[in-house]
Amino acid sequence: MTIPDSGYMMENGSIELPCTPEEEKRIVLELSRRAESNLREGNVYYVVSARWYKGWQKYTGQPVGVFTFDEPPTEAPTSSAADRPGPIDNSDLVFNGSDGADPQLLRTVEEGRHYVLVPKDVWERLYAWYKGGPVLARKMISAGDSKQFHVEVFPLCLTLVDARDNSQSVVRLSKKASLHELYKTVCRLKGVESEKARIWDYFNKQKQTVLVVSNQTLEESSLQMDQHILLEVQIDGFWPSGFGMDSTGNDLALVPVEPLRSSVTIAGGPTLSNGYSSSYSSNIYGVINLSSTNGDMEDGYESSRPMTRVDRGGLAGLQNLGNTCFMNSAIQCLVHTPPIFEYFLEDYSSEINRQNPLGMHGELALAFGELLRKLWSSGRTPVAPRAFKTKLARFAPQFSGYNQHDSQELLAFLLDGLHEDLNRVKQKPYIETKDSDGRPDEEVADEYWRYHKARNDSIIVDVCQGQYKSTLVCPVCNKISITFDPFMYLSLPLPSTATRTMTVTVFYGDGIGLPIPYTVTVLKHGCCKDLIQALGAACCLRTDEYLLLAEVYEHRIYRYLENPSEVLGTIKDDEHIVAFRLPKNGAELTRLEIAHRIGENLHFSSDNLRASERKLFLTPLITFLEDPQSGADIDLAVHRILSPLRKKGYSSSISIRNGRESTNGCSSQLGPGTQSAENCESEEMSINSLSFHLCIMEDSGLSRRRISKETVIKFGRVVKVMLDWTEREFDLYDASYLKDLPEVHKTGLTVKKTKQEAISLFSCLDAFLKEEPLGPDDMWYCPRCKEHRQASKKLDLWRLPDILVFHLKRFSYSRWLKNKLDTFVNFPTCNLDLSNYVKSNEASEGSHVYELYAISNHYGGLGGGHYSAYCKLIDDNRWYHFDDAHVSPVSEDEIKTSAAYVLFYRRVRGKPNGAVGEPSHGYRAF
Repeated sequence: MTIPDSGYMMENGSIELPCTPEEEKRIVLELSRRAESNLREGNVYYVVSARWYKGWQKYTGQPVGVFTFDEPPTEAPTSSAADRPGPIDNSDLVFNGSDGADPQLLRTVEEGRHYVLVPKDVWERLYAWYKGGPVLARKMISAGDSKQFHVEVFPLCLTLVDARDNSQSVVRLSKKASLHELYKTVCRLKGVESEKARIWDYFNKQKQTVLVVSNQTLEESSLQMDQHILLEVQIDGFWPSGFGMDSTGNDLALVPVEPLRSSVTIAGGPTLSNGYSSSYSSNIYGVINLSSTNGDMEDGYESSRPMTRVDRGGLAGLQNLGNTCFMNSAIQCLVHTPPIFEYFLEDYSSEINRQNPLGMHGELALAFGELLRKLWSSGRTPVAPRAFKTKLARFAPQFSGYNQHDSQELLAFLLDGLHEDLNRVKQKPYIETKDSDGRPDEEVADEYWRYHKARNDSIIVDVCQGQYKSTLVCPVCNKISITFDPFMYLSLPLPSTATRTMTVTVFYGDGIGLPIPYTVTVLKHGCCKDLIQALGAACCLRTDEYLLLAEVYEHRIYRYLENPSEVLGTIKDDEHIVAFRLPKNGAELTRLEIAHRIGENLHFSSDNLRASERKLFLTPLITFLEDPQSGADIDLAVHRILSPLRKKGYSSSISIRNGRESTNGCSSQLGPGTQSAENCESEEMSINSLSFHLCIMEDSGLSRRRISKETVIKFGRVVKVMLDWTEREFDLYDASYLKDLPEVHKTGLTVKKTKQEAISLFSCLDAFLKEEPLGPDDMWYCPRCKEHRQASKKLDLWRLPDILVFHLKRFSYSRWLKNKLDTFVNFPTCNLDLSNYVKSNEASEGSHVYELYAISNHYGGLGGGHYSAYCKLIDDNRWYHFDDAHVSPVSEDEIKTSAAYVLFYRRVRGKPNGAVGEPSHGYRAF
């Protein structure tokens, strides 16, 4: 039996006929919901090009950007039906196109931006309907102690070095695969017996540890993406000389041992004679450390003498383990925080809280402390934070894998995790907070702080946590609610006044003029109302007209932008936006949407179109119908809106005969376009036919029927017709005006920010503290009204910490858009005086002057960005640039850039002698 290309073979052998777009959407959504309700390790998912998938979404009438597991928005933009997509094309995601039996994904692709993941059942349906490829199957794994499920898009890729001939080959396994599976795979690949094979962790091409056959996973063994492993093969009962032997030449027994520990232990506690702490039970097993020749490069547990101030360095970089620059940047800022590194360089073993259910059993604090000690004791030798990254992936699986993440999000997790691991409170008491009820703010604030400290007491709280006052006012009953909440950092919005230029093509809905593109300037964070006002002023919109905005995609109206409050951020620079000038009484009229298609018998060589393709082309048009009755009314409206495009030699007057229009004259102009009287007469329309080949599209967008002047049409609010262009239309009208719409903004070279666009850190702080109404999704329950209200909220700083962290909110995320602001923020490097911002009485008593000591920077865009850090060595009073493993000195004048993302300040004790904004001396810094 021959199976149609678009058919689908059912399990019972029957053939499912091709589906309608609506049926395809229904089937895929249902299969996706089933997969979502049955998440488990081992489920198979498939990688699909986002470019192809978006085309399929448009074809099935779904809002673009809402992928497999997303629920459609309540007010999704409507879409006209698009052409059926071709075969699935994943060639843009893999190396060397679609060739090869084992195509590999490009490392630069990102989920949502370049690809989407669909469950196995969904893939089988899509593949049956469309064919194509290459097929890219991936498995779901569980990550971390929380057993969160995610699809392992990029399996662990290891470079295997064969010690016998130094040949190299690639081994790809899941990071959840065991060392037993690694041995099995390597031995099968190399054709050796597993009993005679020994595999080394060969990170940085230096022997680290022997990987012993066990159920330990590759992830637990701290193996990293693209690192080397070394295969040694036993010959005649002996291992290759020089490795794995004691001083007598005898083979060392392969007995699992604990990793080597610092002589002062990981937390400064007591040690046993063999160097292992009695207070710490390592969960690392299945590896043998045979005195790595590259100990300084590995974040392991090696022996070292106790550190003193003379030995401290602070100039060691961190190796990038595969898109870990976000982690390196945040860690460098923390390890250069004076009270933090002072604490972890001392004995903190007594403060490790292993019983805290909100913590990580002390393991995160131990791993961070060991990494900090390594950075401060290794001189300028870079450190590879492999053990720390392994712990991080275990407790925070959102940071596992090798994708780029957010340094501020990692910082927030790390500060909170360190606090819980070092919380001095072993049993947290239950405390019910009380309403302020008009009591003095000082009394309520102190009460809230005592309650907080009764449950939270750690070095992180001591130096990093402050308190702000939150005031809520009910808009109905004016009930005032005041609370005092702790904070670890302040996330400041960027009140940028930067503008955005947008190009929109304006069309006349009544056909009295040619379309004209206008470029207007609007606020970046404005709404469609602002764009309409700017366009109206530019095109001299009449008082009896309004502008209807629409997005054009693949020669169709994809969506109308009719909500005036819709943010302009939903309109991307590469989109094509048009505006139609329509009468204000349009609500009482019928809107006519006209799409253009190549006619059946037209051979238009300049566009290289075959007659069989009959594809859509040109820009769709919008006009209106007044009291329409039949097809003749549509014909008249089409002629009216196309009339400005009529070529000079064909201009004519219009008359109406029996309810339809006709041309009754030719232009008197002479020239190349002038026509003879015979040609003019041939243009006279037949009484029995329309002047255009028109089809009306039904609601589904698929069913079309030819209309004539007598066709009685049931007119709704919107009527969609298809205009089939013939050679006659190309002779009469200049179609160039409907081709090649300009993009909203043509992206050019990045322009350096001007001084006028710079904003101050104080303006960001003012924006954070200003009073504003809560969002509709963040309503407040008023205890007096007994209803959820959109209350107004006002924040005030009440108690400031010794270490004050500012997070500049450069990234904005929504269902439809991700954006980054590169606005330059002018921040002081010293003498940041916040006294006027602190509302408590202590503002007049203590110092609220701060100096900058670290910056986490983000360069580039959302996809290919890079993180680095500027940190100040307090003892040297010098700044350094920490760019992964590379560390270099930098002047203070160079650290203020538009890449600044997270700012770290420390409180200055005493009164500064220098002027604001200048280096000050003669006072002690914390």
